[in-house]
Amino acid sequence: MEVNRKNLSVTETPSRFRNLDKMLPGQILAAINREDARVHKAVHEALPQIERLVVEILDRMQQGGRVFYLGAGTSGRLGVLDASELPPTFGVPDNMVIGLIAGGDVALRKAVENAEDDPEMAWKELQKYQITNKDTVIGIAASGTTPYVIGGVIKAKEAGLLTGCITCNPASKIAAVAEFPIEAIVGPEIVTGSTRLKAGTAQKMILNMITTTLMIKLGRVKGNKMVNMQLTNSKLVDRGTRMLMEELQLPEEESRRLLLEFGSVNKAMEGYYQSLKSKT
Repeated sequence: MEVNRKNLSVTETPSRFRNLDKMLPGQILAAINREDARVHKAVHEALPQIERLVVEILDRMQQGGRVFYLGAGTSGRLGVLDASELPPTFGVPDNMVIGLIAGGDVALRKAVENAEDDPEMAWKELQKYQITNKDTVIGIAASGTTPYVIGGVIKAKEAGLLTGCITCNPASKIAAVAEFPIEAIVGPEIVTGSTRLKAGTAQKMILNMITTTLMIKLGRVKGNKMVNMQLTNSKLVDRGTRMLMEELQLPEEESRRLLLEFGSVNKAMEGYYQSLKSKT
């Protein structure tokens, strides 16, 4: 029986490429690369939507608000990934941006059956964090139809929280309920319906853009440097040392000593300048 494609969402539309299984590895790789080129354009076209959401979030975060991501499957994993990278990169508390995934942490590694189909679960999980109207909830759903995500966004909006979403389908259910929707329409996937590909790449790019911009505007970056990064390995200690050598014009040994004494590039600079003032 022929499928009625008029009722299919973009992310479920059949691939433009037929007979992938008969293509040579190089041909498959080239095809994936060509399709990935569409992601940049789709994200570029969504920039005004991204900016509007970031401006709204920034105002709330400056008052102590937090950001919560809601997602299932690939979308949920990307949200958790973005949130987990912020503390080591920018030295912020791990509760400033929180990623929630349908099915809980076990779903980061294994699919949890039917977890995304419960429209009440996300709101129940959000309640554990003593949310306030200064907080923001961003639903991440490539299809824009995930009940777990939609239900959470609806409840958050009703409770007075700021709501946004990231989706890869136009005129989706999630975009209809979120106050600040972001729609990156990347088109059909090379493997039909596999939104871990272009849709996932677009979502990752947008999440990076949102939180990096927020961290910069919240003062977690100086110039172009991660001056608040956590010194969790020797590579980062070396990077921090170079930052201090450049900024303070000090020898490597003294820069490293200051860095290890104060624990971050930013604190080391503040401590150094304070010591200079006390000597004058």
